[in-house]
Parts: sequence; C-alpha cells; structure tokens
Amino acid sequence: MSRPEANLDWKRPAGIEDHAAYNRLFQPGRLTFGFMAPLEGYPSSPGPTLRDRTAMVRKADELGFSAIWLRDVPFLDPGFGDIGQVIDPMVYAGWLTAQTKSITIGTAGIVLPLRDPLIVAKQAASVDQLSHGRLLLGVSTGDRPAEYPTFGLPFDNSAERFRDALSMIRASTESDFGIFQSQHYGRLDGSLNLVPKPVGARLPLIAIGRAGQDIAWLAANMDGWIWHLSDFGRLPEVIGRWRAATPDAVFKPYGYGTFFDLDSDPNASLQFVRGIRIGRRALVELWKRQQDEGVSHVALNLKPLRRPMDEVLDELAEHVLPHFPAAAIGP
Repeated sequence: MSRPEANLDWKRPAGIEDHAAYNRLFQPGRLTFGFMAPLEGYPSSPGPTLRDRTAMVRKADELGFSAIWLRDVPFLDPGFGDIGQVIDPMVYAGWLTAQTKSITIGTAGIVLPLRDPLIVAKQAASVDQLSHGRLLLGVSTGDRPAEYPTFGLPFDNSAERFRDALSMIRASTESDFGIFQSQHYGRLDGSLNLVPKPVGARLPLIAIGRAGQDIAWLAANMDGWIWHLSDFGRLPEVIGRWRAATPDAVFKPYGYGTFFDLDSDPNASLQFVRGIRIGRRALVELWKRQQDEGVSHVALNLKPLRRPMDEVLDELAEHVLPHFPAAAIGP
C-alpha cells in the first residue's frame, strides 16, 4: 500500500517549521517509535526498580531510537496499580539532557490542571535550553481523578483549566513581556519577562489523550496528538477525523501509546494482553500497516515486559528499527 502522506507537500505548524526534534520524530508518511520511561519491565509490581536507568537510556540513545516519554504521576493509587517512572517528569527530563545526546525528550503528559502553568513554562523552557531544543511538551488532564482532591482542586472543570493554563504557557514562552489574564491562575501584565525562553520560536505542544477536549479543538490548538487506542481496527477512522479537523496542508501527527511486551518467539502473533504482546516479525507487519494508515509515532509502555530490557533494545534495533528509517532532517 502506498503512503499518500509521504507524497504531499505538507506544511509544518507555524513557529516550529525548523524545530529539529519535532521534525525528526514526526514525518509525513513515516512511523517512528520510542519508549515511555522507565526502560524496564515491572509486570508484577506497581513501580519499577530504576536500577539500570542510566545504562538503558544511554543505550536507547546510541542505538537510534526516537524518543523517551515521561509520565506525570504524583501518587501511587492502589486502585490504579501503576505509578509510572516514579521520578517527577521535569526532574527526570533535566537528568536525561545530561545522559543523552540525540533522542527526543517528551512529557506524556504534564497534568496541567494540577500544576501552576508559569512554573511549567519555566521548567519546560529550562529543559529545552539544557537539551539544546530536544523537548516536546506533552500535556494532559491526567487519567486519575482521585488526585485532584489531594491538591484541593476540582476535577469537573479540569478541561477548562487545561485550556487556560495552555494559553498562559504560550503567552509567557512565545513572546517577551507577555500579556494574559488567566481565569484560574495568575496574570501577565507585560511588566515581567519569563526567562529562559525556548531554544526555538516556541515549544511544540502535544496533546496526550483527549484532555477533555473535542478533536476539532485539539487539531486547532495542538501540534500533535498521542492517544491510547486498544482497537486497532478504528485507527483509519480516528486518523481520518483528525486529518479532516486539521488546517489544510498542515501536517499534525497522530500517534498512540500502548503497553508492550516483545515476545521471545520472533514468530509470535499479536495478542492483546493489557496492551500488546507480539513477536518481532508480526510487529514489523503491524507497524507497516499502521504507517500506511497514517500513524506517525508509537510510544511503548514497557510495564508488562518480561525480558531484560537490554536484550529487547538489541532485538528491536537489529530487526525492527531498520524497517522504519526516518529521513535525516535538521542538525
């Protein structure tokens, strides 16, 4: 099947036309994949050991994988049963800038209604400077409503506060001495200038999940969308709706996150086991089909992984990554 997206003269979203990390990760007609931190499996525990995190992130970077994504999970909710990478995502992102050289660093995603947007803006621009422009700011309203009362905040207006916080981040990072009157947070009156600013004209903003918004709003206001979708049969429909909602000839990527376990049998077929369990040969065929359907990126959550991570990295790098080469774009 041909990939029509690869043959069109797509435009990039305004302000990030030359953003090297965004443009390497998201390319029309091409699929890339990366990992949700931590880079280890912990199938029987709510949290990881974090023992080999330095070696694994360096290895992923050196082998040419596309991205490391960082989740925002402040508490262990026993009813939910997964605490992600444990470390605060902005602290983790700062650490990653010193441990890696090329891999894109993304947040997946900062729970905006639980955080002060000016602090998020300061942290994100700081990481972007330290990483020489490798940060993608993924934002969300989170998937754990039980966290909101702990912060003394309501969940029922989280979608509204998400939009408000996003506008404040833009006003403070995309112009000097920005002006914005927030309905839920503070006020920018033009007398102060947030520093530092991002390396480029602005930070790429990626919606993680729906964030309480409809697709039309996401397409108009975000630079990409990464969702969780367990029914792969619906991908063409969802991507079609996403493409129809984006401005004419502007490429905004669609991707998905999934729990992932690479089977030791290279011929193992696809199984849905709280995510996907699959052998490498079927994985290549699955991703080739999804690439044709318009998927731009897959973020692999490794919690169910039963094998050593270094072994899985080597197998993916040798047998899967070569089937999905990204074009050389930017420095």
